[in-house]
Amino acid sequence: MNPTLIFDIETIPDIAGLRALHGLDDGVSDADVAEMAFQMRRQKTGSDFLQHHLQRVAVISCVLREGDSFRVWSLGEPDEDEGSLIQRFFDGIEKYTPQLVSWNGGGFDLPVLHYRGLIHGVQSPRYWDMGDDDRDFKWNNYISRYHTRHLDLMDLLALYTGRANAPLDELAKLIGFPGKLGMDGSQVWTAWQQGRAQEIRDYCETDVVNTYLVFARFQMMRGQFTRERYAREIELVRAALSKLEGAHWKEFLAQWPID
Repeated sequence: MNPTLIFDIETIPDIAGLRALHGLDDGVSDADVAEMAFQMRRQKTGSDFLQHHLQRVAVISCVLREGDSFRVWSLGEPDEDEGSLIQRFFDGIEKYTPQLVSWNGGGFDLPVLHYRGLIHGVQSPRYWDMGDDDRDFKWNNYISRYHTRHLDLMDLLALYTGRANAPLDELAKLIGFPGKLGMDGSQVWTAWQQGRAQEIRDYCETDVVNTYLVFARFQMMRGQFTRERYAREIELVRAALSKLEGAHWKEFLAQWPID
């Protein structure tokens, strides 16, 4: 059985790209470049959420569930260049062909990775296979919205209806999981400017564990896990996290009482 890879990304404005697109030199600060882009976006749409291709990937965090193992980590180093970071992610898919699981990955994470990977010359043939190289991928590939090789759990639970989407933080807390800790996505750019890259990585890692926990609950709902298997899964995650260094894991476990 192929492993399951749960992933989440955090992004910041692509300052270098915005400078190039708008002819801005180094005399304009990064903060002012970003604020200009936010204002332009607000004037056009009412929201300062930048388009996917203008989102620079700051971190990719993963959970790998395989056999008796549960691992959580962030790819690369905090100062690693974006292209190398994205290539690492797709190299893992190339090597292991995992089932991908995300929360809004089809709406945000993967489109960002597509555009940014294209910009940086990333190669990912296994990911993009739709049956040309492997016939199995004709009927179940990473690209199709309705296939399960990539399962966007938010999209599926909402029955592919955007107005029914639920925030991961709220759903996780309603189930009894910790939810978001430390910050949310709207605070990432400020934290990055303040040199708090490690805090962003920590936040992304707790988010991806929340996603896995909701996925495990979903597996019980759909009959893939018995109640006993689900309980064992929860204990496996607790045990794995308890062995990890980092204040964010201590806080996560403290916010997750045992039933």
